[in-house]
Amino acid sequence: MDQTVVVGVDGSPASRAAFRWAVEEGERRGCAVEVIHAWHVDHALVIGPVSASVAAAMDTGALRDGHRAVLDEVVGEVETDVEVRPALVEGDARDVLVKASEHAALLVVGSRGVGPIREVLLGSVGSYCVHHAKCPVVVLRQPEPERPEPKPVVTPGPLL
Repeated sequence: MDQTVVVGVDGSPASRAAFRWAVEEGERRGCAVEVIHAWHVDHALVIGPVSASVAAAMDTGALRDGHRAVLDEVVGEVETDVEVRPALVEGDARDVLVKASEHAALLVVGSRGVGPIREVLLGSVGSYCVHHAKCPVVVLRQPEPERPEPKPVVTPGPLL
């Protein structure tokens, strides 16, 4: 096991926060950060004939290019002196990240907070990684949206 911090990203606000945190941790540890964007085409979701636009949207090359653009965008948001190693990997995110945890000192993922029902139905990458990773796992919750500070209500006083 080396001192690499591995972080999974998918372009969501939670994964972007996880990437920023992983870079800060890489800076503290003085180690590289491997940024993994896992993707796959779930052909099981397609039942019956599909329209030309749906078929075009499933073009593997176009999908790969779209995912590469997301990875490049996320990586480009942070400036650091730490070595950042982007990796676009075809496969289920859970399996890809657990495999990467075999050579990592730390695995970082974001959590969108999908809730218990969706987590049972869809599975949670963070939950899966916590239970199966070969290294410590940090799960960061999706950042709360910034809310403007409420303005005080000023009344002119009693109306006579």
